[in-house]
Amino acid sequence: MSTSEAIAAEAGEQTGWDAVRELPPSAKLVAKVLEYNETLTQSQLAEETLLPPRTVRYALNRLEEEGVVESRFSFSDARKRLYTLTIESR
Repeated sequence: MSTSEAIAAEAGEQTGWDAVRELPPSAKLVAKVLEYNETLTQSQLAEETLLPPRTVRYALNRLEEEGVVESRFSFSDARKRLYTLTIESR
């Protein structure tokens, strides 16, 4: 457990997969797809999950709020963001 996870646990906040468990099914699916594919764009996630882009965007926002997904700009196309799961796989 990292220091930030320990502090969050003391404060009663959920971290990692425990935090994901409380999210909507779409966010869980996006998290699982990211677990198996290290880094994907929003459009790639929509293609992999078969979810509408708007639903994927909502799921990513929820996952980022929980601190389990990080995003960064793509070097090959600055208009796109790359999403990575920040929690360890089971």
